[in-house]
Order: sequence, then C-alpha cells, then structure tokens
Amino acid sequence: MQNVEMLLIDANKLFREGLKKLLDGSAFAIADEADSMAEGMQKLESGFKPRIALVEFDASSDEIAVLQQMREKHPDVKLVVLAASTRNIHNLARCFEAGADAYLLKNISPDALKQSLKLVLLGEKVFPTRLAAMLISGQVDAQRPAAASPDLQGLSEREIQILRCLLNGHPNKVIAKKLSITEATVKVHLKGVLKKINAANRTQAAIWALNNGLSSDNSPLAPRRGAGGAHVEVTPA
Repeated sequence: MQNVEMLLIDANKLFREGLKKLLDGSAFAIADEADSMAEGMQKLESGFKPRIALVEFDASSDEIAVLQQMREKHPDVKLVVLAASTRNIHNLARCFEAGADAYLLKNISPDALKQSLKLVLLGEKVFPTRLAAMLISGQVDAQRPAAASPDLQGLSEREIQILRCLLNGHPNKVIAKKLSITEATVKVHLKGVLKKINAANRTQAAIWALNNGLSSDNSPLAPRRGAGGAHVEVTPA
C-alpha cells in the first residue's frame, strides 16, 4: 500500500503525538494536524487533500454541522471519528448520518486501527458491533430525545435497570450478578418488561429503550420535554 496521508483533528496534543509515534513506519502517516474541527476545516479549505481525516468528536451541534460540511465539500476525504466511548448510541447514529465512514474508540489497538483504516479506504463503513445493526437498519433515531420518555414512567426502577443491562448486551447471568438477584428473578422482570412495552424479545426491548431516551448508563430519569444500506465491520479492540 502506498503512503496514506491523514489529517488528525484532536484537542489533546499528547494524544496527537502518541498516535503519530504508533503509526510510525506504517503506510499511514499524519501529514498535518489541528486542535479543533474548525481548524481542521480550514486546512481542508486551504488545499490540503488527505485521504483520511481522523476526527475527535463529542457530538455537539457545532461539530455535527462541521462534519457534514466536510463530507459535502470534500467527498473524497474519508472521515474517521475517534471517540472515547460508545455509551450513547445516538451519538453514533448522528455521526453516521453526518457522513462519517468510521466510528472508532480511542482505546483501539494499533493493529486494529490500521486494519480499520484499510477497510475505510476500500469503501467499507466501520462501526463498533454493539447495537450497530440496529443503527444501520434504521431502527434507532439519530435525534436522541432530550430526556427519558414518559413511557418509561410505567416501568419500575428494577425494570429500567434490566433495560439498561440489555442495552449493554448483558446475558441473564451477568444481569443477576450485577443487580444482586437470582437469574429466575431476572427472567420474571424481563418477562414483565417485554409485556409492558409489547416487545417480542430482548433485541426489540433494547430498540424500544433507545428510542424512548434510555441510555446504558445510570443517569437519572426525567420527564421528556419533546419528543441506507451500509456494511458493519467488526472492529477488534
């Protein structure tokens, strides 16, 4: 593979320096860098044409807008989002809709990063496997509700804990250990949740939870103020 020039956009200079050293000697080279999306956009507008832009991203409205501009004005540049976590599936959805070619975690191994970048250059969409199928199939709304839906108010605190565990992909055994209850009790709660939200299985329950504003973390609930085909690649850690 010929050398692939990249633009790295990240506010953390230490991270930028570390990534450059990790990629040293590979086919991927960070040819220029910026500490903000706005500065990165300026570099692209000035005539720099990298094959890949590695973009730190926190899903603010301003960053979404810049990411969309990058995609529209520089369609030949592959946009690879670098994020600290996948805890908010709606941030992942917003990145996808804004035109990102990949969504990678910052703790990815160097080998996995290089492999992911190769896939991006081949035209693949590279996203974490966790709930990615839901996203790609259009079952998760990219516009996350401002807070939890009133529909959640019909669920008990324990049932909401169960739903959060489903969002994390936990099996019954792990849920039981996490909540300090028996597997039999987990099954009883799960059956009750499925009946209340009219879901046929765990996957449908997770989709319902996401679309009603429930996250996989332990943030408190609050009343809500308002209500394409791609290829999913397994990204190794």
